[in-house]
Amino acid sequence: MKKIKYIIAFSALVTVWGCSQDFLDQDNLYGKSLETYYKTPTDIEEAMAGVYNAIYTTNVHSNETVAANLLSDMMLGGGGPDDVTAKWVDGFEDPNEDTYRDLWIQSYNGIARCNAIIEKTAEADFSKFFDNAQQGLEFKDQTIGEALFMRAFYYFRLAKFFGGVPVIISVDQPKDGPRNTYTETFAQIASDLKLAIEMMPNTPFTSIPTNRYGHANKWVAQGYLARVFLHYTGYMTNIEGQATSDLPLADGNTLSATDVAGYLNDCIANSGYALVSDFRNLWPYSYVNQSANAVVLPWADAEGLSWVGQDGKTPTFGTGNNETMFVQRFSFGDWEWTNGNIYTNRFCLFAGIRDNSMVPFGQGWGWCTINPNLWNSWDDVDPRKAGSILPMGDSEQGTGSYQADKGDHETGFFNKKYIAIQHDDGSGSNVGMFVQLYDWSNTDMQLMHAQDFIFMRFADILLMHSEITQTADGMNAVRARAGNLPPVGYTLEALKEERMHEFAFEGLRWFDLVRWGDVDSAFSGTIPVRNSGIDATYSVNYRSETKGLVPIPETEIRLSNGVYEQNPGW
Repeated sequence: MKKIKYIIAFSALVTVWGCSQDFLDQDNLYGKSLETYYKTPTDIEEAMAGVYNAIYTTNVHSNETVAANLLSDMMLGGGGPDDVTAKWVDGFEDPNEDTYRDLWIQSYNGIARCNAIIEKTAEADFSKFFDNAQQGLEFKDQTIGEALFMRAFYYFRLAKFFGGVPVIISVDQPKDGPRNTYTETFAQIASDLKLAIEMMPNTPFTSIPTNRYGHANKWVAQGYLARVFLHYTGYMTNIEGQATSDLPLADGNTLSATDVAGYLNDCIANSGYALVSDFRNLWPYSYVNQSANAVVLPWADAEGLSWVGQDGKTPTFGTGNNETMFVQRFSFGDWEWTNGNIYTNRFCLFAGIRDNSMVPFGQGWGWCTINPNLWNSWDDVDPRKAGSILPMGDSEQGTGSYQADKGDHETGFFNKKYIAIQHDDGSGSNVGMFVQLYDWSNTDMQLMHAQDFIFMRFADILLMHSEITQTADGMNAVRARAGNLPPVGYTLEALKEERMHEFAFEGLRWFDLVRWGDVDSAFSGTIPVRNSGIDATYSVNYRSETKGLVPIPETEIRLSNGVYEQNPGW
């Protein structure tokens, strides 16, 4: 079985110092105390597991990946007639009031755990656990830097969805304050990332021990600082109408485009990350023509695809992955566990092909169908088109047996990057690919998706560098890797198209549209669909007064006794 240290769901440490559901209050549920904990490297490892555990959410709509993809112009609600919530999110409605509450709660759980690590690790002496005092200091710096990064990660997650939020950066800080402004929130995010970069070591990815795979490092923090810079400056300029080219820091200073480009230059030159040779080898479908008993896809076989794996530079499976920088790790689950299904990649399940179990692409709930306009406008010469979108009824792609009219918003296209993958296990039964790879006993199709979700990969470093410096080198490196794509000069429009094609269905498109101020134009017009076998048209009613934000959970507003104000348009 795959061993993932972050999924220690049943350890007491996962829930210690997490926020309760009462207005960000904190309860110590298991007897661990701030006075006795964070004294040993084992304490830190367990506490950090709790930090990463907060990425997972119970409510599927609070899953950042699912929410961001449904909100984007690339994917429709889909599902069956009873899957109304997917359609609500896609249509910018929130009749349930608390659609995104788990995202709010879990983010603050992670923040509270980071605050405790940052404060208590600074006081600890780890020297006796290492060969010399210097190693103890390096361990402390990495720990604090990693916790600073994760605090920034959670605040950025909150800010992208909700806007300005209460900024709580110490264990003893009162939890009953109002929301901070958008600028104040981003200033704290930027400050945390800047300090994290300064504290974490310059160790190249290629020299980081494989047991650290999945942990944040200096290079990931540099990439996220660039992402935060682009989001803040774009949002303030294009949504708020307050043009700015600088990212604020909590101490009143700012970071310029030149400053942020310097961080990206360092990452490009010294991180050890690189583009894999073929874009399609990043995705598990490129493995199905190699695995035992698997069906051979003519398309994949002809192209000589070979999955690079997802377990670091020396993966258990694959040929080595130096492009993936930061991921949400997934494993399997069991219905007898508390929340036993949240550690499987539910994006693969919910975005799978509705009521169709084929080989190698298995069934799912049929959410997140693909906007056919994306397929129709994408040049066939770009290998990323067929590498990202899965057309139905195509035997070469493995979908020749597709039975149509099983759901709503049916367009004939599903995403290929994150989808259920299965094949014969040698006994005549079709079983999930990851279940076979990791020899997991429960073959339930709802629990078989152990594919990492990639939050950041090196291609994004290159494209952000092009956007910030307004130069074409990074963009053309990504185009050259895609294949058959000639170099182009830099324009913002060329950069936008490149990001759309490189990162389709990776949860970035919605936030790109928002920061560019392109949301209104993205949802104009109608889309031809079939709803349970009936021809129809579909259009999205995006409301510009929402400013690209989702509603603050109504329960949180009530618990705050009116201290929180609801976002405009909701």
